[in-house]
Amino acid sequence: MTTATIFGKGNMGTAIASILAAGGAAIEHVDTSSVDANIKGDIVILAVPYTAVDAIVRAYGSQFAGKIVVDISNPVDFETFQLAVPADSSAAAELAGKVPDATVLKAFNTNFAASLTIKSVGSNPTTVLVAGDDVEAKQALTSAITAAAVDVIDAGELTAARELEAIGFLQLQLAVGQKIGFAGGFTLTR
Repeated sequence: MTTATIFGKGNMGTAIASILAAGGAAIEHVDTSSVDANIKGDIVILAVPYTAVDAIVRAYGSQFAGKIVVDISNPVDFETFQLAVPADSSAAAELAGKVPDATVLKAFNTNFAASLTIKSVGSNPTTVLVAGDDVEAKQALTSAITAAAVDVIDAGELTAARELEAIGFLQLQLAVGQKIGFAGGFTLTR
């Protein structure tokens, strides 16, 4: 049985927990203000803003060793409304450097919570894009998601996270600019 620890109980943390639980995973939520929780999940999902990741890594990073750590953030500087990482990097790559004994994946950042909850974007099924360097880790996350009847596409190695973050940022810009709703977004047709 898949076990997942989710940091964050906001819209995304709740939607992801719902998806994984529907697929049979055991879910543990950790309050981001806590500093003494014991991380039990094989998969750790950081469903928090980009700016909250460093504090979580400081408090819990040593417990991430041997685990799959999923970064869902879109690294946006909300003062300038620009991406906050260099063009040749990504938030996921930064995270991987901070938790070298964990396996970092990028996923869920191109989805809005509403599209995860209703499992569709308009008349098309929701698709989660996953990037990472470890095939077994990607398969573990993919299995947990597809068990809940949500589609997944392997987006390649972790270096593809920078493109996923650019797509997520564009989608966020469109929603904030009221060109799409927060139940909208990009879909993929095979």
